[in-house]
Amino acid sequence: MFDPWRLKLLGDLASLGTVRAVAQAAHLSPSTVSQQLAVLEREAGARLFERAGRRLRLTAAGEALARRARSILDQMDAARAEAVALDDAGADGSGAAGGPAGRVTLGAFTSAANTFVLSAVLLLRERHPRLRVDIRELDPAESVEALRRGDCDVVVTADQFDGSAPIDPGITHTALASDRIVLVTAAAGARAWDASPVDLADHAGARWSAERPGSWTHGLITRACRRAGFEPDVAAVFASYAPLLAHVEAGLSVTLLPELAVDRRYKVRGHPLRDPLERSITAAVRSTAAARPSVAAVLAALTETAAAVAREERRREAP
Repeated sequence: MFDPWRLKLLGDLASLGTVRAVAQAAHLSPSTVSQQLAVLEREAGARLFERAGRRLRLTAAGEALARRARSILDQMDAARAEAVALDDAGADGSGAAGGPAGRVTLGAFTSAANTFVLSAVLLLRERHPRLRVDIRELDPAESVEALRRGDCDVVVTADQFDGSAPIDPGITHTALASDRIVLVTAAAGARAWDASPVDLADHAGARWSAERPGSWTHGLITRACRRAGFEPDVAAVFASYAPLLAHVEAGLSVTLLPELAVDRRYKVRGHPLRDPLERSITAAVRSTAAARPSVAAVLAALTETAAAVAREERRREAP
């Protein structure tokens, strides 16, 4: 019999690459992780690891078991949720399951979390009171990897506008919304949005602000500006949108952001691009977990609330 916790460590090693990274993610010492992986290898009765210098690498058998591990853990979660639902149904004498139950961890990037994701969680609390949804704020660049590791059951993520996101057959995506990219500048007056498109190349001499390197928006600015023929002069780097938008509001920089991320409380102006850019927002789940009632309920709520936000945006932009 395999220990689920050790299978999780194996999956993390396949995803993160080093024992030290696994230890940091699991809040354990590297020696503890190594010991537990050695126990798993004995349980498997096959050589799962090999040494490459100071690093521990997966053998072909180790990679095969790591691929199976997430599926096994998802099936165990589904079995547990089903048992809880059936037990609750029997306890109240109704003889019928009371809808999705248990716990789902939902990862989402900042602008989604501030809008339709919170609405979805409120909707789920009303419709399915036995279902608990925990939220983790994750940059789109981090979210799918967190999903693969099992840190999240569902993630709201976004692709790069140039289609550079890799395709993973083990991950299922549900389309939620499209979000156009806008150039954000300080607003000279009260009008926050400008319908006339701008050429990105006209701002080659501007100072730019961005989120930290490795983030989705930093990659967006770099790719889009290079596509327009220049390297952006990044004058400010922030960990979140709030200080970034304050920097733009003060007239110290310009930036590129998805429209959903432009907080209308700041005196900034969003300009559509003459060469349009757009990101696709999706809800991603592991294919092995997609059929769980709790996961399906979260996907349905996200789809509903994202559509409501899109309708509100269209109404606001209507003349």
